[in-house]
Formats: sequence, C-alpha cells, structure tokens
Amino acid sequence: MTGWQSFEAPAAGQDRGARLAALRTRMADAGLDGFIIPRADAHQGEYVAPSDARLAWLTGFTGSAGFAIVLTGRAGVFIDGRYRVQVRAEVNLADYTPVNWPETKPADWLRNSLPDGGRVGFDPWLHTRAEIGALEKGLNGSGIGLIAVDHNLVDAIWPDRPAPPVGAARIHDERLAGESAADRRSRLAETLRSDGQAAALLTLPDSISWLLNIRGSDIPRNPVVQAFAVLSDDGSVALFADAAKFDAATRAHLGNQVSILPPDALGAALRDLPGPVRLDPQTAPEAAFRILTEAGSEIAEGRDPAILPKARKTAAELSGMASAHRRDGVAVVRLLTWLDAQDPASLTEIDVVRRLESERRAAGAIDISFDTICGAGPNGAIIHYRVTEATNRSLTKDQIVLLDSGGQYPDGTTDITRTLSLGAAPDAIRAPYTAVLRGLIAISRARFPKGVAGAHIDALARQFLWVMGLDYDHGTGHGVGAALCVHEGPVRISRISDLPLEPGMILSNEPGYYREGEFGIRLENLIVVTPAKAEPGRDMLGFDTLTLCPFDRRLIDMGTLSREETDWLNAYHARVRDELSPLLDGAARDWLIRETRPLGQRASSV
Repeated sequence: MTGWQSFEAPAAGQDRGARLAALRTRMADAGLDGFIIPRADAHQGEYVAPSDARLAWLTGFTGSAGFAIVLTGRAGVFIDGRYRVQVRAEVNLADYTPVNWPETKPADWLRNSLPDGGRVGFDPWLHTRAEIGALEKGLNGSGIGLIAVDHNLVDAIWPDRPAPPVGAARIHDERLAGESAADRRSRLAETLRSDGQAAALLTLPDSISWLLNIRGSDIPRNPVVQAFAVLSDDGSVALFADAAKFDAATRAHLGNQVSILPPDALGAALRDLPGPVRLDPQTAPEAAFRILTEAGSEIAEGRDPAILPKARKTAAELSGMASAHRRDGVAVVRLLTWLDAQDPASLTEIDVVRRLESERRAAGAIDISFDTICGAGPNGAIIHYRVTEATNRSLTKDQIVLLDSGGQYPDGTTDITRTLSLGAAPDAIRAPYTAVLRGLIAISRARFPKGVAGAHIDALARQFLWVMGLDYDHGTGHGVGAALCVHEGPVRISRISDLPLEPGMILSNEPGYYREGEFGIRLENLIVVTPAKAEPGRDMLGFDTLTLCPFDRRLIDMGTLSREETDWLNAYHARVRDELSPLLDGAARDWLIRETRPLGQRASSV
C-alpha cells in the first residue's frame, strides 16, 4: 500500500559543511558578518513547501519551529523545548551549536557573538514586522546593523531548489462552512470600512482559504492554497497565486469579485494600493511594510481580519468537526483493537503508523493532518518525533508507546494522542501518566469567566506534575482549524497567550511528560469553548470534548484520582461507548465495550 506518510530519513548531510562554507562566501561577497535563516516562508505558515525548506536544507534540522544564525566563525540553531533532543540528532554539532530559545534571545546571542558590531543580513519576505522590530530593539546601541537583502543568500547556493508548489485548489462546500464566501468577504469588508481602512493584505494561506471557501494541496497535511490576497473595503479580492491551481469550477466559485493575479505582481499592486492598508505585524512579512512605506501609503497595523472570525467556528463547522471525530474515533478504536491482539515483538513503529493510516482511509479521511508520531520507549521522549526507516523501533511489552496522530476529513480535522501500554504497566510510568491524565481532566472540567485567556488555563494541566517536581516544555493546547490546518492561530492554551477564549474556538488539550532516553507520555483531546451555567448576571465558559477514544486504563493509578475525576472519566468513556459502538461491530465493538466499562469494575466476557 502506498501510504500518506514517508518514512525516509532526512537527506544525508555529508555536503552540509560545504553548504555552510558556500553561504559564508556569499555573506563575505555581500559585506555581511551574519545571515539569519528562519523556518518560515513568506506566508509565515508553520509547515513549508520543499522549495521553502531552507533551514532543513542548510542545517539538517527538520523541526517545525526554529531558526539559524550563521556568522563568519560560528553558527547557532535556535530551538525551543520541543526539539532539544531532536536537534542534536539532526545537525552536525561541529558546525552548529544548539541554542535554547526563547530563553536565549537572538539579540543577546548576537551581542555576545559580535561584540564589536557587524552587519547581519535577513530576507525581509521571511520575517514579520514584529520579529524584526523585536530584534532591532534588542540590538539597539550594540553597533550591530540588520540589513535587508534583495535576494536570499541560501537560494543563491541551492542549485536544485524545488519549484514552488502548484497544487490544485478545490471548492469547500458552503454547507460545511456555514457561510458563503461572498458573505465572508462582505463581513470582513464591513470591518475594514468601520475602521476607516481601504484594504487589508492577507498573507496566511489558511485565512485566505477560509475567506474564499476553498481548499488546496500546496502543503502536505494542510489543505490550503498558498497565496497572498488583498481584500478591499468593497468586498473584492485580488488573489496572488499561480493561475494553474484553479480549474473552471473553482474560478466560477470564486466569482467576478475575485481576480487571480501572478504572485510576482504583488509588489507592484502594493505600491499602487490606496491606504490606509491594514497589515498584521505578527503575520505579514517585513517586505510588505517596506514596499508600502516607500510608496507613501498609510499603514494601519492591526490583526489579520480573518484570523479571529476563522477561530470562532460556525454551527456548521462545529457539526462537521463532531462528525469527523466520530469517524476518526472508529478508526483509532479499530487500530487499538488490532494492536491489543498482536504480539508486540512482531511489530515496529512503522507497522502501527501504516495500520492507522489504513483505518483512517477506511473511515473517509482524505489525508493525515500531520505526520504521525509513534514513539516506542525512548523515541516517545522526542516530542515531535517522526519515525523513519533509520529510527524505526520494535515494540516490546515492557515499554509504552506514544501515539499522536490526526486525519483530514472533508468536514473536519482531528488530532488525538494516546499513550499505550503493551503489557504490564511499569510502576515508574503509572504515577506521571496519571498526573498527566488528571491535568487533561482538570482542563476538561474547567469553568471560567469571559475574558480568561489560555495563559490562565495552562496551569490547570500542570498542577499535578508540578507537585511531583515535573513539567513539560511545550504549550498545553493549540488552536485547530475546521477542515483546515491542525495548528491554527491565534488561540492557544499556553503561558504566553493573553488572547481571551471565546465560544466556538477549538483547541487541543494535551499535557505530557518526557524522560529523555526512557519514555514519553502525552494525552490529547480536542475541545471546543462553549457557554457554561452560571449565576445570574455572570457569563461563564467551559469546554466540550470532541475526541472520542478511551484512555488506557492499564496505566491509571486509581488511588490518586478524586471522585470527581473518576466520575468525569467514567462519563466520558460512557459517551465514547454510546457514540461509537453503533458504528462498530465484531472484535472492535467488543474491545470498546470492555475498555469503557466503569473504572474499578472487573472485566467480564462480552
């Protein structure tokens, strides 16, 4: 079977030293003492096309966040807590030094590395205004200058750089969106008019795909059309994308108020654009700000006008997400039924991934929503581990498996993590597993007033680990799109997120714990913000759970669960059983009934 997921290892890095040397030659030719290589593309999406994978091509690091700064005598790869194990396995440590970020700010690193000042180049299409502004502020008084280059220095040394993607666009059914594209354009145009703005530049592919009710195939796992768009205050849109992406039906769907222009026409269009023009400093490239400023156009800094409306899901989008999660739950239950019936010693991580892909196909998925993370034993401690033929590990009864996966369905996007025991649960794992589970339950049961942000919620998930002296180095939750990107901004459950939660927002709920070299634990459900019961005069919110799949009862230390936690877990398992059992038969249905019996109840024959 041809699977969605490739298990090839990242390209061999025997020539990466030569690539680094070639980049330094280009830097010298340009009169630069350094050059910044971000993970991002010009659209600032988390996932990039092969043509934009400059950081991976140069350094070997394949994580979804980070950047490198190359100087004449040293080079650093900046990574957050998710990638501190992975980066050491992927980059040549003789060439690159991993730098813990954001603990170490790039401006501080540059100050220490270039104490006598210097010229550091960057590609203004690959950095946001907010990012460059923060770096300039940090370098103020250092004598170090940031120099915007006209041509990317990495592209200049990349002889076989892939062509930009030209994936086919498709229509996203209005019945699934809950709103026509014309209505969405009109609604956002009214926002511009009320703010006194003539136009807005949209740079995020998921914002554009949401606005126009289209989906695409430019980026693996993310059904978006890579494009830029200018939304005018009359509701018309200039879409800057390769015309080959759109067939006659998609063009008819877009209608007369959406014009398709070549991507390289964006600069000229911005120069001719009457202001004020809304630009989001958090997502729009620095280059766009510079073009408009040079043209004398007034810039109105403000949030991408689609980003919050997109996060507040419509009733139709919520219904589609619920339906997709029922089908996805069937797929995962069938996988777990099969897994429990196997001799673990006969299986590898890739076997599990392939089987899960097969079950999702049968359930109606059109793609996976990200490369499946299936980490056995110590591989589970690599937070964003991706199995390859080189790293593929056999399963054993004495180790746990972290399985983080998701599917893209026509009506919804899923993301679920379960940590599984394949034999007798090791005692050393039961305590942290249960602490992680209790954190997930705490968020699931949370009630909070309007105005509360993800930063306020985050500690609920960590409290049981903290009392044990433990923690994890990633956020507790990310936003999720409806038949869109599995990671969707701007909403998060994170210590650094001050955006208030609102009804209709969908987030992940995924605390974890990782012991390097031994094991990883993560549990994840998707949740939607909903109104909650409250006393008169007070508006309260809470969460409803979308994901439908049992937790591994073999790993739960029942002695540490409170009565309220046990009640929640039993009620959740009862709901999983009630919603999924009519969709299952045979061994899978029997397995589900057995695994969702009330906690504390002995197993019986079914």
